[in-house]
Amino acid sequence: MKLKTKAVLTIVGLSVLIQFVPYGRDHTNPEVLSEPRWDSPRTKELFMRACGDCHSNETKWPWYSSIAPVSWLVAYDVHEGREHFNVSMWGVQEENEGDEAAEEVREGEMPPFGYLLAHPEARLDEAEKRELIDGLVRTFGDKKDDD
Repeated sequence: MKLKTKAVLTIVGLSVLIQFVPYGRDHTNPEVLSEPRWDSPRTKELFMRACGDCHSNETKWPWYSSIAPVSWLVAYDVHEGREHFNVSMWGVQEENEGDEAAEEVREGEMPPFGYLLAHPEARLDEAEKRELIDGLVRTFGDKKDDD
């Protein structure tokens, strides 16, 4: 067998084998225990559209979240997002960094670029972004005001 053929077969074989790694396959969403008192339905709508998949217990798991290694990245991002800021555990989860939400959006840190590539519906135009930032400040406060 030629080296090129061996390389292709090895890659295909490894791609099949990694599908059996169980991490990233649990697509159940925990129960929504408590939500913040949103300043408006519009803020909640914009938040869920742009941020809710990673920062709530209402994740919409896309088809590619079942295919390794992408499933591993998606599961990791959702886990990390919920750990730092989860609107479905408001007042229940000890560490919930809501006061940083507006600043993250304001600085362009959230939603992350990779997420926006896969989720064009999460892209906000400038007016929507401003609306979301203002609503997040009214709902959660603003860390920059605490500095």
